[in-house]
Amino acid sequence: MTRTAWLDDTGLVTLPSGVRVRGRRLSDPASPADFALVLANGPVPAWPHRHIRWPDFWTPVNRGDALDALCEAHRRARAGERVEVACHGGIGRTGTALAALAILDGLTAPDALRLVRGNYHHRAVETPWQRRWLHKVTGRRDATGSATVRPAILPHRPGACHR
Repeated sequence: MTRTAWLDDTGLVTLPSGVRVRGRRLSDPASPADFALVLANGPVPAWPHRHIRWPDFWTPVNRGDALDALCEAHRRARAGERVEVACHGGIGRTGTALAALAILDGLTAPDALRLVRGNYHHRAVETPWQRRWLHKVTGRRDATGSATVRPAILPHRPGACHR
């Protein structure tokens, strides 16, 4: 797998598998990514992106769509694409999504929270309900190392994170 290097390290979080993903505020200038998860209304990046309806300080409106988008982002990052997550403030929703990606990469919710707060922003995952939402996302890995997920928030779909 060929990885495209990031032009700078701002906002980058290294997941347990070694994959690096970026978190940021939507309004901050940024070097190009290959794919973005956009968690707020407003300016969208010029590169391919997917919007998740996710109110500020809350959890995603459509949990199934959010999990599908997070799985897509995780697959793309593992395939070598530069993947970013962005919202208005770049802390709560972005931190929660980054922690969810870490869970899909094999961490427990508490370990994912520690990773994101220690390496991205100390206030990431701002609200109690965002922290609870992370406990509903359980990750495991298949024999190929790809993320699969059996979230408590959706009925079991084998291989929900791959296509």
